[in-house]
Amino acid sequence: MELREIEIFLVLAEELHFGRTAERMRVTPARISQAIKKQERAIGAELFKRTSRSVQLTPTGVVLRDGLAAGYQQIKEALAAAAAAGRGITGELDVAYSAAWCGTLVVAATDIFRARHPNCHVRIHESPLLDPVGPLRNGTHDIQLVELPIDEPDIVNGPVLFYEPRALVVPRNHPFAQRDTVSLEDLSEAPLITVTGQPQYFLDHHYPHRTPKGRLIPRGPSTTAWQEVLALVGAGKGVSPTCARAAQYYSRPDVVYVPFSDAPLVEYGLLWRATNGTPKVRAFIEIVLETARSSAPAEP
Repeated sequence: MELREIEIFLVLAEELHFGRTAERMRVTPARISQAIKKQERAIGAELFKRTSRSVQLTPTGVVLRDGLAAGYQQIKEALAAAAAAGRGITGELDVAYSAAWCGTLVVAATDIFRARHPNCHVRIHESPLLDPVGPLRNGTHDIQLVELPIDEPDIVNGPVLFYEPRALVVPRNHPFAQRDTVSLEDLSEAPLITVTGQPQYFLDHHYPHRTPKGRLIPRGPSTTAWQEVLALVGAGKGVSPTCARAAQYYSRPDVVYVPFSDAPLVEYGLLWRATNGTPKVRAFIEIVLETARSSAPAEP
């Protein structure tokens, strides 16, 4: 079997649908049918049971699928590695993320990247709250996955990768902690603990000064580290907005995460320097996009 025929067989074994397989392979359904019949003649047994309503692997087809899959993946990785070397995907790549849930996606994408491009070493870092785009500008980081908005003339914004619902982290003994949800209007009733070092437009977006109805939002302490935000909230110094998923990663006995009922979702996307569109940066971006799609992120 030629490599193209192996691809056709494996895609059909996954899709179990001639039309979808043809779309993925960018050929006609007749071409898929011809390739499968050729394989069946060569093997001397049916690989698929076809009816007007379904396509199923036969026992022989299952044996062939299981035998081909691992070898085909190795061939793909070898071809990708050779192509990467030819395109200059070598050396080192520094990738940063801003929150633990971003780190999960970065690590998953890095595993795929390392398999496809073994000659390029990836280092993963946590992006600081203080001056988040500074490491991109000075070359410490090549790519970052962070909360948006970021609007800087020398920084490229990739597409939004996923969205997260917002929550308000409050002291455990605060009246808000007994509620199922809070609203943006509730922000006027407690000091807002904020972070510093971010662009002003970013702070205005995530830490507004007024509610949607124009009520003043009082200011509490400000800090440059997320763990300090949680410590201040736990000490009763105020409340702070975050993502609802933070409750899974940053649980503490002195704070409670209360979902917002009306706040816009937080957007997350990739950033890189406008002057750093190298083959290895582009390759990593493509893999992150692929990984984000396959992990079924939340939709707005």
